Amino acid sequence: MDHETFVWLARSRSWLAEHFDERVRLEMAAQEAYMSPFHYHRLFSRAFSETPHEFVTRLRLEHAKKLIRSSDLTISEICMEVGYGSLGTFSSMFSRHEGCSPVEFRRVYSMPQAWTLKVVPSCMLSLWAVPR
Repeated sequence: MDHETFVWLARSRSWLAEHFDERVRLEMAAQEAYMSPFHYHRLFSRAFSETPHEFVTRLRLEHAKKLIRSSDLTISEICMEVGYGSLGTFSSMFSRHEGCSPVEFRRVYSMPQAWTLKVVPSCMLSLWAVPR
């Protein structure tokens, strides 16, 4: 990939990062890089090892985790804050990527550091499982 193409892709990626909490269509991101959507998607994936959708999803979920840990917002409010229009979509995407629901994630991260196995959700136990 030539330098100029990479610069345009990086510019578009920065634009996506600035607008991750908005409804952004592939055509809009591709326009930032002066490419067709198909060409943009293919080159973006090659340059950054993730699709534009995966990139935006990752940013949304990282921001959601930060809000869950540090704010008193409800899960529904966090869902809307990070750009999801549906609580169901947000919850299933969060669960798929984190291994537990947003509510379970909040329960674990809002506890004092002295956790006991009685209060750790089963989805988190797999993170500490010792291979045999």
